[in-house]
Amino acid sequence: MDDGIRAILERQHYHVVGRHSGVKLCHWLGEKLLRGRPCYKELFYGIQSHRCLQMSPAVNNCTQTCLFCWRYQGLLETSIPEEDSPEDILNGAIEGQRKLITGYKGDPRTEPGMWAEALEPNMVACSLSGEPTMYSRLGEFFAACHRKGMTTFLVTNGTNPEALEKLDPLPRQLYVTVAAPNEEIYRKLCVPLRKDGWQRLNRTLELLPSLATRTVIRHTLVEGWNVGWEKEYARLDSVADPLFIEPKGYVFVGYSRERMHNSNMPSQDRIMEFSVKLAAETGRQVLAEQRPSRVTLIGADRTKMNIRGE
Repeated sequence: MDDGIRAILERQHYHVVGRHSGVKLCHWLGEKLLRGRPCYKELFYGIQSHRCLQMSPAVNNCTQTCLFCWRYQGLLETSIPEEDSPEDILNGAIEGQRKLITGYKGDPRTEPGMWAEALEPNMVACSLSGEPTMYSRLGEFFAACHRKGMTTFLVTNGTNPEALEKLDPLPRQLYVTVAAPNEEIYRKLCVPLRKDGWQRLNRTLELLPSLATRTVIRHTLVEGWNVGWEKEYARLDSVADPLFIEPKGYVFVGYSRERMHNSNMPSQDRIMEFSVKLAAETGRQVLAEQRPSRVTLIGADRTKMNIRGE
């Protein structure tokens, strides 16, 4: 990793792991420890927010330069020439998380038992930054997580269908971000570094029904850019046929503030309006919402929400 990128990440409170990975505390981990307020993933899927490890094995590697992305994009790398081992990445990420949460122990608002649990994460959110599927040993990484009894979530932009096709084992839950209803908006908003990015994303959507894991389509909604077009989104969702659909509002944070405005954050009422229309188009229903995270959950069966009950 470039020394300049490493310095930027560390200033943003990332713990850099090895040559291309990183971990960063989620805002909701702190909220759970200090105030007992959980992340929407706890409400929707039953994971424990204070035991969630938010990380990426490709922290500065991506195939898109999305305008709404919170990360620094100035020295983005499009390949990982020398890869660290899955075990080293996982162990380094756990150790990094333990260092990052040290300060919470002395806060009187933190319940000691919950802090002790946070030292032993049991959920890996493989997202954070970059495109995780650029790490060629991702399947081995998930296998290492599963051996430790950890639940795994993967968030991908869908531009590496070949990687998903070969991925073994699969994560316990697979998110594909679909942030545009058509190719024109995709090119302007997601700014792909591969000319055939839209075609690759559509190949991933076609692949999704054949993958034996829980699947979610995430629609990252940016006011003034991609909110609306419910019929077009519904056509894409019908191809992917996911277990759930997550419309989630863009948040005005990080380096996205250099490209976006506060007005690009849709209100929860706007997201709910979109969700109700999309649910009707897809023959599903809105199952849940969490207003602080500006997110809703669309699906056909509420009983399948808790991943630990699967």
